[in-house]
Amino acid sequence: MNLGVEKLQMIFAATASSSSAFAALIWWLVPFFAVLGAIIYVTWVAKFKDKYANETNRSVTKFQSFQDSFRDDTTPNS
Repeated sequence: MNLGVEKLQMIFAATASSSSAFAALIWWLVPFFAVLGAIIYVTWVAKFKDKYANETNRSVTKFQSFQDSFRDDTTPNS
């Protein structure tokens, strides 16, 4: 009976050490992927910022010309 208890204690000790190793791995991987994701996001924003800004300006210009098409130029602004 004592032999079974010793085996269980060894199994629990091995599980505890592997569990702490897994927890340490998680504590290293989560920040690593967070920083990696932040770097990728900043790179993506910097790369496509001008493209989206140009499309926004073009869209605003089209909308302003659309609004201007409804204005009657013969009446003065009040």
